[in-house]
Amino acid sequence: MVEEVSLRRQKSAQIKLKVLEKTTSLIGQGSFDDIYVEEICESADISKVTFFKYFPQKEDLLLYYTRVWSLECAVELSQKKREGLQGIWYLFDKISDTFDRYPGMLLSMVGYITRLNFPPPPFPIRPYERKLLHPNVEDIDTIEILSLQQMVEKFLLEAIFKKEITQIVDTKELGNLFVVLFYGGIITAHVRQIKPLNVFLKKNAEIILRGIK
Repeated sequence: MVEEVSLRRQKSAQIKLKVLEKTTSLIGQGSFDDIYVEEICESADISKVTFFKYFPQKEDLLLYYTRVWSLECAVELSQKKREGLQGIWYLFDKISDTFDRYPGMLLSMVGYITRLNFPPPPFPIRPYERKLLHPNVEDIDTIEILSLQQMVEKFLLEAIFKKEITQIVDTKELGNLFVVLFYGGIITAHVRQIKPLNVFLKKNAEIILRGIK
């Protein structure tokens, strides 16, 4: 019975990750809104019933993508620790790399968030999904996943403790400003075809930091 439950959970994890992979491939540089559930199901070789079993609404795929991305950040930061402004620069590089590889997913996620009246709850990512994504990480079940906002606030607080930021500032407000920089930077870089994104983000961050160092 335990083995049966285990196999069922593993299969569920495989289906969810396959759906995410196929969706990412289908979007490419396009828009999430232009992709239909039927296309995703055909590509992933599943029924619509199965799709909605795991993703009650299509947009949940964007939230799942964000959660998987955040887990990847958490794993990388556990393997190579970064603190303070180094952590912020890491996030710039990570988002820039993601934007180069999956521009459609990132732009669609930003667009989806702008249509909401409140921050969406984190989409669950199960233990078997963690293990399939990072099979070589022994302590993958214990790694804490932080949202982009939480990571930004954590790094900024460390920057204050390390005296990389010397002015008295409200960490939460500063965190909000940097998150605006992330989202606004992605849109601006896309519209104006500014590359590389991480250099653009860093230049704008340095302007902000000059006023509080």
